[in-house]
Amino acid sequence: MKCPYCSNVESKVVDKRNNDTDSTIRRRRECLKCEKRYTTYERIETDLMIIKKDERREPYNREKLKIGIQKSCEKRPINQEQIEKMIDDIENVLREQSTAEIKSNLIGQLVMKYLKKLDKVAFVRFASVYKEFDDPEDFIKTIRDVK
Repeated sequence: MKCPYCSNVESKVVDKRNNDTDSTIRRRRECLKCEKRYTTYERIETDLMIIKKDERREPYNREKLKIGIQKSCEKRPINQEQIEKMIDDIENVLREQSTAEIKSNLIGQLVMKYLKKLDKVAFVRFASVYKEFDDPEDFIKTIRDVK
């Protein structure tokens, strides 16, 4: 880990905390050269492959998932911590699967499940893209189902 202040690679950990809810580890570090302190976060990396609708395979990408969720949550009363928590919960479900190859529709279903609980407008926005709405009736049907 490089010090963000002096770029030295040697540091010591002065405090470590596990966060069981999102599988991250917070480490408070002190640079051995400039003696300044900084915080790092470690997250479990997954080797998941996503099977797309057209059968293509691509590595799981947390950022891609995050961007899709953020777009559906724009201008809604949802903060970044809630989005991160949702993604952590989805990743936990994916890690519990018996295979490292996950169909993209499982991820879409999980996002819809969590968004439906969090914010119904964000849910409808996500569903309209995920389910490829092409008719206003699709929106009406989804809105009726949400009520």
